[in-house]
Amino acid sequence: MCSLSEPHGEPPARGDEVQETILGGAPRYTKKQVAEAAGVPVQRAEQLWQAMGFAHVTDEDVVFTDSDVAALRALVELVSADVIPPELETAVARSLAQTMSRLAEWQVEIFKQLLGEEFAVDVETTAQMASVILPVMARLQDYVWRRHLAASASREMAERDAGTDERVQVIGFADLVGYTRLIRDFSAQAGELEELIDGFEALAWGVVAENHGRVIKTIGDEVLFVTDTAADAAEIALTLNEKVAENDLLPPLRIGMAEGPVLARFGDVYGSTVNAASRLTSAARPASALVDRDLAMSLRGNPKYRLISLGPQKVQGFRGLRAWALRRAK
Repeated sequence: MCSLSEPHGEPPARGDEVQETILGGAPRYTKKQVAEAAGVPVQRAEQLWQAMGFAHVTDEDVVFTDSDVAALRALVELVSADVIPPELETAVARSLAQTMSRLAEWQVEIFKQLLGEEFAVDVETTAQMASVILPVMARLQDYVWRRHLAASASREMAERDAGTDERVQVIGFADLVGYTRLIRDFSAQAGELEELIDGFEALAWGVVAENHGRVIKTIGDEVLFVTDTAADAAEIALTLNEKVAENDLLPPLRIGMAEGPVLARFGDVYGSTVNAASRLTSAARPASALVDRDLAMSLRGNPKYRLISLGPQKVQGFRGLRAWALRRAK
């Protein structure tokens, strides 16, 4: 979308060199000038800017570059060509921003680890490092994006009925037990907390990928994943609990899964199936995995798994949500 500068107004003078290196040029335009150059109303440009998570800038703030103009023009062309419907323009910007914001935070952490105290003190060195690393990161991002795009396109063409965003899938949540207490205990040991979080995410991503699932997102102590088959979901849940049990650093998991219609939109998932899986997660005991009726029916008869009926669960928003504990067959 846009190559965007610092969202909180004019950057500090000492950071201008780093800003210009990252953005590919010096800020030259106000929001009115950007909108005029791209041929769009100011209100539309400002709406997209804010949809991407950036704070309001005044009419006098000079924070935009030539890249902002080019990107806004490109978006207008995509909308004009009906590649992006006008009514989804803001939603597309918002979804892209959510992904890129997290990526940017991670990359800044890499810079800080590489440069240590020099990151905040030696601006010239930071700018030089950025000029060397950014092109490599850009190539890597492009490669990973294209690989995921190809995989996603293949799944869509093979599995989905044309014209619908909804399909039957399995939604799963894996939640670290006692995360709030862990944060409190690790408050004075940030390095150990980072190690725990990194270990959890690495384990979850690895297990989900190995069993043909996809991680939709991680939210602190929780991973949301999706699979196209019941057996893949069962294998992910059981393997996660088994591997966590072997890891002295990680606390046990609660896992809840449900099968049913799922609405996929801009990389996220919605619907009652998602809500049911979330509620089952909250009802699960540590080191266990609960499944709903539909998923239990799909797994019944599979000799690899054993299902234990636990009856209706008292969970918010659902009446009579039945649960089965998932185990490996002995």
